[in-house]
Amino acid sequence: MTATLVAQGLAGGHGHRTLFDSLDLTVAPGDVVGVVGANGAGKSTLLRILGGEAEPQAGTVQLAPADAFVGWLPQEHDRVEGETVVGYIARRTGCAQATAAMDAAALALGDPSLAPAGVDPSDAYSAALDRWLASGAADLEERIPIVLADLGLELDGDPEQALMTSLSGGQAARVGLAALLLSRFDIVLLDEPTNDLDLDGLERLEAFVQGLRGGVVLVSHDREFLARCVTRVLELDLAQSTNRVYGGGYDAYLEERATLRRHAREQYDEFADKKADLVARARTQREWSSQGVRNAMKKAPDNDKNRRRAMTESSEKQAQKVRQMESRIARLEEVEEPRKEWELQFAIAAAPRSSTVVSTLSGAVIRQGDFTLGPVSLQVNAGERIGITGPNGAGKSTLLRALLGRREPDEGTASLGASVQVGEIDQARSLLAGATPLAAAFEGLVPEMASGEVRTLLAKFGLRADHVGRPVDELSPGERTRAAMALLQARGVNLLVLDEPTNHLDLAAIEQLEQALDTYDGTLLLVTHDRRMLETVRTDRRWHVEAGRVAER
Repeated sequence: MTATLVAQGLAGGHGHRTLFDSLDLTVAPGDVVGVVGANGAGKSTLLRILGGEAEPQAGTVQLAPADAFVGWLPQEHDRVEGETVVGYIARRTGCAQATAAMDAAALALGDPSLAPAGVDPSDAYSAALDRWLASGAADLEERIPIVLADLGLELDGDPEQALMTSLSGGQAARVGLAALLLSRFDIVLLDEPTNDLDLDGLERLEAFVQGLRGGVVLVSHDREFLARCVTRVLELDLAQSTNRVYGGGYDAYLEERATLRRHAREQYDEFADKKADLVARARTQREWSSQGVRNAMKKAPDNDKNRRRAMTESSEKQAQKVRQMESRIARLEEVEEPRKEWELQFAIAAAPRSSTVVSTLSGAVIRQGDFTLGPVSLQVNAGERIGITGPNGAGKSTLLRALLGRREPDEGTASLGASVQVGEIDQARSLLAGATPLAAAFEGLVPEMASGEVRTLLAKFGLRADHVGRPVDELSPGERTRAAMALLQARGVNLLVLDEPTNHLDLAAIEQLEQALDTYDGTLLLVTHDRRMLETVRTDRRWHVEAGRVAER
């Protein structure tokens, strides 16, 4: 089915706070619209509204045809306790809901008293059957094993029995990708679909998006993915309280946005300079007028009426010029000053230099269930910058734990050098977690900092009063990541370990992180699938981990 989604005058937000308004967007078959903006600008809220999961504060969302099948896939994998892999895929593809609706319609067909008032059971069943067939539910169970095998996802047991809660983050991401590949939506809404995907998964996702005939609206902070896939960009500009659709791809958007922002600043500067000049001239004319009246009254002799009248008339002319100048000021077309955007000012605090050898593995073998990493013999020297790549499940995180001395090898040896001060953003963002309020959890990790200093630092990372008192687990993934970055700035670091640091960060924060890494001169271990980060961040060495083996490239 070819379907079109039309949003008109849309406004959305949380409670009484409006994040965006007057938003117009048309998504036709073949469109791939990338939604960008700072964290908190309302990107996920917009997708929820477009998917019918939330009500807009104003405006409408219409589908043509009205029964088009819209799929909304949130960024969190929302693993439900007790839900199997097959059950998760059925829910994410909409097949479970379509099956439940058809079963209910079938019961009403047999017992009309179960049908909603005013609804013909035959019509309801016919519509539910069409929806069930369109969702792909009829052969979903046959297709699931094929797609999982194609993705190289090996599960412990039958997918109908394997629980989602038993999977690693990388495995869950693969199952989420499988659900997307198995879906048959007319319009697809994707929220951060690239998170936790390895390079192979990213390529499959790109091929899927590029091959869709229906419309797509996606939120992503993966710049290479955006550059390869989107046909238009919708920017939610929180600082300026505006939204704008840019034609062309992502790179074209960056160029046009830079041009528009430069023009906006130039227009305001020209207006401000012109207004300041007119105000200064009006002030001068006003002073001259006032001085002229005083001189006319003070200096002219009582019997010199002609001279007095001439000076008074001159002063009145000056006053008329003042009025004319004020009129010109009033007629100036007001140009609003572009609001300064919040920028993450991020620096990685340096610790005293560690020992020359930071970490070594010698013939190290680590076993986890059926998985074996090694044997591995590696040495990390002070000041080295090492990029680490490899597919999900290959052993990258296990390798990091061994290098940091957090996992003793089953064979061989591992040692961590002296005076090593580790700063880390792990994939699970586990350093800051739990029901403790953010400020208290942060203070517990940096007891030397006063409470006021902690709050000031967190505020610099966009975590303000409404964040610091909330339990850490209630914060968004992006907010937890920024808190972890603040921790790097608060504590001295000479070994920086980043495991997929760009997950859940907005584009501006990713660029700030890259700039901070450029000036950081300690030892760096960087695990990432972000292709542009791999190109941007300077590294001395590159390790590739696959099937439990580590190769230097």
